[in-house]
This record gives sequence, structure tokens and C-alpha cells, in this order.
Amino acid sequence: MIRTHRSWFAAVVTLAVAITGAALAQGTGKAVVASQSGLKWSDGGIPGVSTATVDGDLAKGPSRFYLKYASGLVTPVHHHSADHYVTTVTGNLALILDGKEQRLAPGSYFAFTGKAKHAARCETGADCVMFVQALSPWDVVPEK
Repeated sequence: MIRTHRSWFAAVVTLAVAITGAALAQGTGKAVVASQSGLKWSDGGIPGVSTATVDGDLAKGPSRFYLKYASGLVTPVHHHSADHYVTTVTGNLALILDGKEQRLAPGSYFAFTGKAKHAARCETGADCVMFVQALSPWDVVPEK
């Protein structure tokens, strides 16, 4: 009888360890942490524009990055091939869409899909920093 209890107990412990191991193996997610002081800003290819990649590769595929416009910067009308979703972090940004201006304070959100044409202005006083999630490679395509 003691052997039966020990065998049963050993089987239960073995099963519990197997289940726990399987549960832990499923929790193999990815964490990305980026402190403000650790951001590495790069020239954005346009005077007054810089980027700091957090995850992914802007040139090759989906990415998440900070986009900074210098205070007073005005962009010409352009579009991006990537559908993208943006939250303003600092500064006051004005977007011009179909000739209408939308003023966005920090904490505002906007999304551009389907190569939406737009222009932007960072109002003077502070740089405009935005957090961008781009679903494909990032580009800036000027409109004629």
C-alpha cells in the first residue's frame, strides 16, 4: 500500500512539474523597454527631422519609433507608403489635411492609411516629438 501511495505521489509530482514547465514555456514573449535617456536619435534625412528607433527597422519593415520635428519646422505636402499610427508626445503639431488645419497638443492621436496626403507644422516654442507605429517600411514621398 505504501508503494502504491509513493508511486501515485511520484506520478502526481511528475505531472505537476510537466504542466508547470509547459505553462512557463508558453510565456516566452518579447519585452522591449526604451528609456528616454537611452534613445539614439538619427538624422531623418530631412533638415529638422530626426528619428529614434525603438523596435523593428524603418527601412525594412514594420517598426515603432520616435519622430522629432524641430520647433518651427514646416513640411511640404507628402505621404508615406506605410500605414501608420501616431501619438504626439511633446510640442504642438498642426496637420494640414485637404486644406484644413488640425491642431494637436501632446497626447493627441492620428493615423494615416492608404498614402494619405498631408503637411505638418511644429509650432514654435518646443520640438514636436511623436511616437509612430509603421506597419511596413517607412518613407517620405513628396507630392508634386
